[in-house]
Amino acid sequence: MNRQMDKSLKMMDDSIKYNLGTRSSQKLTQPKFPNADAVIAHIAPERSAEAVDILLVNPPAPDGGIWIRSQHRVGRRSRENMIWPQCSLAQLAALLLPDYSVEIVDAIATRMTWDEFHDLLREKQPRYYFTQVTAPTLTNDMYGTFLAKSVGAKTIAFGTHVTPIPERTMEAYPSLDYILRGEPELTLRELIDSLEKREPSDPQIVKLFRDSDPEWKPLASLESRERQDLDHIKGLVWRREGQIVFNAARPFIVNLDDLPLPRHDMLPLDTYRIPMLKGPYSFIVSSRGCTGGCKFCIKHVSYQYSIRLRSPESIMEEIKMLHNLGVRNIHMYTDLFTVNRDQVMGLCKLLVESGLKINWTCNSRVDYVDKEMLQAMADAGCWYISWGLESGNVEILNKVRKGTKPEQMMRALTWSKKAGIKNWGYFIIGLPGETEETIQETIALAKKLPLDIALFHIAAPYPGTPFFFEVVENGWFRPGTRWEEVDMDRSTVLDYPGLPAERLEYWQRRAFREWAMRPGPILTYLRGANSLGALRSFFEIGWQTLLWLLGLAH
Repeated sequence: MNRQMDKSLKMMDDSIKYNLGTRSSQKLTQPKFPNADAVIAHIAPERSAEAVDILLVNPPAPDGGIWIRSQHRVGRRSRENMIWPQCSLAQLAALLLPDYSVEIVDAIATRMTWDEFHDLLREKQPRYYFTQVTAPTLTNDMYGTFLAKSVGAKTIAFGTHVTPIPERTMEAYPSLDYILRGEPELTLRELIDSLEKREPSDPQIVKLFRDSDPEWKPLASLESRERQDLDHIKGLVWRREGQIVFNAARPFIVNLDDLPLPRHDMLPLDTYRIPMLKGPYSFIVSSRGCTGGCKFCIKHVSYQYSIRLRSPESIMEEIKMLHNLGVRNIHMYTDLFTVNRDQVMGLCKLLVESGLKINWTCNSRVDYVDKEMLQAMADAGCWYISWGLESGNVEILNKVRKGTKPEQMMRALTWSKKAGIKNWGYFIIGLPGETEETIQETIALAKKLPLDIALFHIAAPYPGTPFFFEVVENGWFRPGTRWEEVDMDRSTVLDYPGLPAERLEYWQRRAFREWAMRPGPILTYLRGANSLGALRSFFEIGWQTLLWLLGLAH
């Protein structure tokens, strides 16, 4: 027995010495594991007729509900049951066609489950998978890249979360190959062209590159080494041999009129909806950027504080395209529609002259309108304006650099109402300096203003905004906060001294309840329900709102 043990110990000792290199005279042979890669490659299905080069994706919702995502805003659950058109994906598709086969998948609009989405990926076999990523849907969105990698796609992300937090996102999610920071159109096009070693066939796209960046070079003029690498692609974050690489920032597109019109025809237009509206609607981006300095606003993360305008003629051309597709309702999806008076007045003139029966809505600020402009907008078909009002307390408005006053709100909304335009007011509960007394000031102001709809959100410190850095610096984040909780509508991640998250959520519900449960707003909703579909929408929203007010639903 002892001899056997000694023999075993000696064999172990010899093995250790061998592994440490003390018996280098003996050659270590690799074990023969079976290799099935060649067989699998042989039996793998060829690319089907349904396969596409590029899949542009608005992925399924985290909880099966309706979620809002877009290029330069943040994701949130749609408490209003509103489904947003994916105009940013339509714009990207226009820039990639016809050189590549492209398909848009809007899984939110079509209410696609994750199982159905996975089946679709197997069917489409995309070579490139392009997805939106926002803070409240981060893990969910990255699951889509994981599934895409499983079918062999290279994965690309853009949006308001990955633009300010690219490195941490790529470290946490190995399934993500590339991030496009800021404005994505030209970065995506140049990335695909570089990987495919192809030049754009459309001279207009080449012009876009040259006009926006004098340093840009076509692939043919790059040196051989440069063609093999991706360092030349501005705006790109990528992996080189496991290391995350940040390329130089990409300049903004100078002339938005040079972009091809978005391919709205590739979107499921009949699935998009908005409360109290009959029939499909879509978005038109009439400008990019905002001159306002609001500290909480996510818009500046992507477009900074510059402003770039489309001409009234270009916008009118897109309106006619949508009209031909059967769309009669349009939202001017831009950070600040009334930022340039000449553009607005020019577009209104063209709309009236065209004779098209188009109803449209927009966003605005109370200090960027005048009485004549609002009347011209009403005459041209504008029937609703969404106003960023935020607070009834002047000190809070000044702290967040809003720069407006309650008296300006009353004047602008009164002008709008007299012109025949309905007013939709947005308020934010929980901005820096907020107290229960200032919240009551906001509620009181909301009741005085001529509002048809009022919504009260909780302040959300979105990554990259000045508000976000202020929250981090002051320790106002709740302990254990996850990105998915940074959502204006579901809950809050804020814990102020004397005003914890629970009180903010209480006051959000109370503010809406106090405003809405009055004869005026109730009559407004009922008058708006002028069709069976609108009436059904009214009761859906009412039921969801009641559950939310009772704390039984998010």
